[in-house]
Amino acid sequence: MSLEATLERVSAIRQALADPASLIGASTGGTPAPSESGSALARGGSSFAAELERASGDYEGSGPSAATAAGAALEDPEDASYAGLSGASALSGLDGVSGVAALSPTGLATQDTPGARIVAIAESQIGQTEQPPGSNESPAIAQYRTATAGAIPGAPWCAYFASWVARQAGEPIGEGGQGAGAVSEVWSWAQSTGRAIPNGPGVVPKPGDLIVFGDEHVGIVRDVLPDGDIQTIEGNYENKVAANVRTPTEATGYVEMS
Repeated sequence: MSLEATLERVSAIRQALADPASLIGASTGGTPAPSESGSALARGGSSFAAELERASGDYEGSGPSAATAAGAALEDPEDASYAGLSGASALSGLDGVSGVAALSPTGLATQDTPGARIVAIAESQIGQTEQPPGSNESPAIAQYRTATAGAIPGAPWCAYFASWVARQAGEPIGEGGQGAGAVSEVWSWAQSTGRAIPNGPGVVPKPGDLIVFGDEHVGIVRDVLPDGDIQTIEGNYENKVAANVRTPTEATGYVEMS
């Protein structure tokens, strides 16, 4: 029974307490008049409490009756409990929502990092292919070139792709954020900004870092596997944006992006 319905029932019971005759009158609603044969009131005896118990008997619950619980709440507004539920727990159940802490700003902030954004954007492009294969061209590749000043149509596009992803993530490559059209330009910018990490024993990149292969190729670190292998997303790998796995010794260095 809802709280509103219970309060209406309490009001009816209080009216009955004020005017017991109404219980056996012919008024509409409330508790039906007891029969001549079975009612203790009709026999001029017994307890009025029995009728009150009947009045609240259809409340489904355990412990105190609805009338008792509602009455207590009315008598003591500071009492946060009702029908066995605390005020706090009743509020937490509204709209079926519990565990609001899972959506806390702190929890979201830990996921919204430059590295996480770079990986998510790169992942969204996996499968984009050259059209036709080997042409270094497609509508998507034309978009990747827009992140690099002076980009050349038909040129190798791994650095264009890395530049586009970085700019989309809010971490543009280049001194003025103009992108890079060659791997050597990416590494030169990384060195000048303290982002360059030469590969060597014990070097472990982070998701979102760039992975560099000499002056030939650049990709994006997706994750580092337990065995040390590195999951990557690379533009212009086999004529497409591809997910790949590299061994720890393949890269010549990394560019820290977060």
